[in-house]
Amino acid sequence: MLFNTFDFLFLFFPLVTLVYYLLPHSYRWVWLLGASVYFYSYFIPYYLFILILAIVIDYSAGILIENSNNQKHKKYYLVASIISTVLLLFIFKYYNFAAQNINYLGSFIQEDWKLDLISIALPVGLSFHTFQSLSYVIEVYWGKQKAERHFGIYSLYVMFYPQLVAGPIERPQNVIHQFYEKHNFNWSQFTMGLRLMVWGLFKKVVIADNINVITNNIFENYSHMNSLYLYAGAFLFSIQIYCDFSGYSDMAIGSAKCMGFKLMENFNLPYISQSIKEFWSRWHISLSTWFRDYVYVPLGGSRISKKKTVLNQIYVFLISGIWHGANWTFLIWGALHALYNSIGHFLPKNSLNFKYIKTAFIQKKINQLVVFNLVLFAWIFFRANSLSDSVSYIQTMFSNNTIDFNPADLGLKKASLIILVLVCVLFLAFDRRVHQFIRKEANLFCVKSFALFSVLVTLIVTCGFWGKVQFIYFQF
Repeated sequence: MLFNTFDFLFLFFPLVTLVYYLLPHSYRWVWLLGASVYFYSYFIPYYLFILILAIVIDYSAGILIENSNNQKHKKYYLVASIISTVLLLFIFKYYNFAAQNINYLGSFIQEDWKLDLISIALPVGLSFHTFQSLSYVIEVYWGKQKAERHFGIYSLYVMFYPQLVAGPIERPQNVIHQFYEKHNFNWSQFTMGLRLMVWGLFKKVVIADNINVITNNIFENYSHMNSLYLYAGAFLFSIQIYCDFSGYSDMAIGSAKCMGFKLMENFNLPYISQSIKEFWSRWHISLSTWFRDYVYVPLGGSRISKKKTVLNQIYVFLISGIWHGANWTFLIWGALHALYNSIGHFLPKNSLNFKYIKTAFIQKKINQLVVFNLVLFAWIFFRANSLSDSVSYIQTMFSNNTIDFNPADLGLKKASLIILVLVCVLFLAFDRRVHQFIRKEANLFCVKSFALFSVLVTLIVTCGFWGKVQFIYFQF
């Protein structure tokens, strides 16, 4: 089920929330688990069996690890759990990619290698609930989380509908105990949850989905366009993916908050970052901290030499890239961020500050502009259909392209593109203020709050794109 549909907004969400508060506390977990199963079944029902298999594996592994007094046996159970869970992810997400590259390598060196490809769709959100399951088993192994003996509660931890499909990727310490706590209706929390949902829905259907029409046209027809249009396409996609994914996260956090649950923040104004390191502390926070806690720190983190620290960071960025998709474009996207981060790591502090700029505000804006454009450049690989398309797109964007392209050929008026770009610039300018206002203002009916959300709802109704456009990160 999609958050940006009438079925969710006017049927599923209000019904689930209302019944949740009406039920006795002891039955609420059953209701939430049933609702989550129904929510996920809306996509492809038989993929529930894959999710259930992963739940059984990691639930059993957690108990086996905690019950064992032998450290070596605990490690075996951990490794077996990780291999089993990751194997499911590999089969559905990476097998065909690996087989295609092995077959290509075989033909290149003139060896008779031929692996058959499998025709199978990727289960929605598989990477997200795989990582959430892994975090549980690892935390139990480290002794930071008690093994959950209640199978229903553990299943709810993995399947909790607000963050089941695209995160935030939660830690067991933050969520599991909340399913045992009784949440009484709290008007302040409820209205804050609604505000987050409205803001997230606005970002999705008004900004991201309307931009989607333009970016699809530009990226599919880049060879006929000049540099200005291609830069506009990359710029618009940068806004689109942010509004699409942060919009989902806001709606997930908001819908959970309406029932009294607290999920971690997943975005914190990433496009105001003044360095790539800062960008990754603000973008997809639940994933970046997951890699930090379970990959980077175990590899040695920053406690080792500078050279090894940078190598560890490169490993993390490359894994992060391939996590996003089985395509060389995602690997290059991760490699670019690894390169950016490595260069920044070795540069002297404040090396990007220009001596002749005396105003700190201007220097800050220059830094933000540089970082934004570096991120924008990497997004081209993320959005392009193939590696060759991304390279051609960039070559055309940086060439003196004088092709006479008429936007009307794509059903796009030049004025509409200009207006859309200006709207995105205004969004970036006011995003921080709205972000802070929504999270601090408690009274839905105060003048400022009422005025803001009246405008947002009006724009959602009048300008929202209601074509049931799937969230971008559902494919991961």
